[in-house]
Amino acid sequence: MLIDLRFLTAGAMIFAAGSALAGCKSAATSGTLGAVPRSALCFTEGAPARADERGIRLEAGGVRAVIAGDRGGGNDRSAEIAFRYRGPSAFDAPLANGELRRQIGLKLRAQDTCNVVYVMWHVAPKPGVAVSVKRNAGRSTHAACGDGGYVNLTSEPGLARAPLVTPDAPDDTNAGTPRLPHVLRADLDGHTLRVTADGIVVWRGELPPAAFEFDGPAGLRTDNGTFDVELRVPNGGAAGSASAACEDRHGN
Repeated sequence: MLIDLRFLTAGAMIFAAGSALAGCKSAATSGTLGAVPRSALCFTEGAPARADERGIRLEAGGVRAVIAGDRGGGNDRSAEIAFRYRGPSAFDAPLANGELRRQIGLKLRAQDTCNVVYVMWHVAPKPGVAVSVKRNAGRSTHAACGDGGYVNLTSEPGLARAPLVTPDAPDDTNAGTPRLPHVLRADLDGHTLRVTADGIVVWRGELPPAAFEFDGPAGLRTDNGTFDVELRVPNGGAAGSASAACEDRHGN
């Protein structure tokens, strides 16, 4: 999938800033990540409004997708999502607890909707980055697990706060000044997860044993926002068409 030059250049600049803060990392969690094309994404909830040189437009109240054909494997892996926030979604879909949260993020080790690690960038009402593990052994569909099984994790102290996310104008500016896309990146090195937001380390800590009782592909999630996105993983996921690989994930 093609992305306009501003999107790619901005992503490279932000990645460079993040690399300067990287510290010691394994080979599996370092280096440039490649864009995952729309054809390789399996949407299990919601659907893209469009996909073109400006990215994949997501504007439904809730969108969930994973990389088709990616079965996970190993504890060292990286993923990032570059995005522009355009404002609220076309319609609102409050979370199961009733909160109207606007957010975007990454799914890691996503066996199914009941067993997944989430790295989410909250836009509103309470901005910030949050990490959680959703574990429901023996369950694999939303009907079976609902919003059960979540454990919210705590980062090591003293890290920076994630930048605020505000809407970009259609021409990717703020009052006429060009703006870079935001980039949320997660690097899992063994059991240690490190998260950067626009190149700033905002979360770091150990994932609990429950996060390694399941495995699966990387993916993305949005709630109650309109976003232009580009999901990136090593080698762009090296995945083909999502049509066949999605068959066993519908309803998950």
